[in-house]
Amino acid sequence: MPRKHLSPTSIAAFKPATESFLWDDVAPRLAVRARPSGAKTFIFKGTLNYRDIRVTIGSVESCPIAKAREEANRFQRMIDEGLDPRAVLKQEEADRAAELSRREAEAEAKRIESERFAAPATEAWQAYLVARAARWSPRSLLDHQRLSDAGGIPKTRGGKPGEGDTTQAGILLPLLALPLEQIDADRVRVWLQGEATRRPTQANNAFVRLRAFLNWCSDRPEYRGQAHADACITRTARDELPKKIAKDDCLQREQLLAWFAAVHQIQNPVIAAYLQTALLTGARREEVAGIRWEDLDFRWKAITIKDKVDGERTIPLTPYVASLLSALPRRNEWVFSSPTAASGRLQEPRIMHNKALIAAGLPALSIHGLRRSFGTLAEWVECPAGVSAQIMGHKPSATAEKHYRVRPLDLLRMWHTKIEGWILNEASIEQPAESDARLRVVSSGL
Repeated sequence: MPRKHLSPTSIAAFKPATESFLWDDVAPRLAVRARPSGAKTFIFKGTLNYRDIRVTIGSVESCPIAKAREEANRFQRMIDEGLDPRAVLKQEEADRAAELSRREAEAEAKRIESERFAAPATEAWQAYLVARAARWSPRSLLDHQRLSDAGGIPKTRGGKPGEGDTTQAGILLPLLALPLEQIDADRVRVWLQGEATRRPTQANNAFVRLRAFLNWCSDRPEYRGQAHADACITRTARDELPKKIAKDDCLQREQLLAWFAAVHQIQNPVIAAYLQTALLTGARREEVAGIRWEDLDFRWKAITIKDKVDGERTIPLTPYVASLLSALPRRNEWVFSSPTAASGRLQEPRIMHNKALIAAGLPALSIHGLRRSFGTLAEWVECPAGVSAQIMGHKPSATAEKHYRVRPLDLLRMWHTKIEGWILNEASIEQPAESDARLRVVSSGL
């Protein structure tokens, strides 16, 4: 094959009428292939295992002559090693594609990781609520949801002066709006300092729940690199929160007469019955408000209460409480119903209760204080502490209570009736006989 030194001039002058090759005199396997259309490309032609191999290197416009010679020599070395340049080129292309995909995936992973680190902690908080919901009571789940609530919802119950007509944002919302990695000990301390002066009780509860949340995050692989498990150390709460002062509001024996007289003057019979039921059962505020008619068993004298801790518990339906409840109107499913409340049940008994206390000249007494009063007054009849605690829904505090006391409802009823009778006697109220209460129930259609 005739050869010629390839140069820009010689390549430009190469204009055959048909497809032809101009071979290089430097790299013997390199040629310029020219087509009638005028397109010219560098090619390599070699022999492997007695078979011709042709590889296109590139167009003469885009590939320098030196580069074309380098590639031609490289292809020849492959053949000398028994390799097919075409297979090598195919593998190189696959490797380049794989490397490109790897880099793109790495860049995407970095982008996602960056977005994840920049995402507000509310996303992790919502994942935490979903993961733990099955282990919590509905009330506990609601408490956690309120900690991060955006607020701004019109209030349906009475609020404190100066709070406005809409709900406040959750106390943890300012922290949870930050990326998780930014919630460290310094930020928690600053947040706690601001909240401790305004609402110390809520701040303490939120601090405990925040600590549990961060501990959960530190155990999860998707959040482990972001969460600061030491952000809520005990020393921070001890330094920033005021010391807890146990509440002791409680009705005394000599106050029972005035309290019952004042409650009986309340014009709303549902609220009056609610307050007396709360005192005489020792149940929590929402446990009493959440009693449905289906929870009452007048025949077997029992009340099923939706327990905050254990889900539900059954306590005796004492004669006086039975007479109170049987006289209430059946407007809907709720025993303590309210035609004006969106939920259909009593929402805010405090206002009428506070008015009754003022009218009776009694000191301030919270709704929870009525629960505390039941536990305290029960001691006057020498009721075993475990009995009153079981009626009130307290967790057993001793090994014997946990594992060796299984009290039937009849035993609870015996003591509960004694407690109710003693309280009513101090209030100069005659306790109805159990048969009288049952007759009243029958006459009301229950």
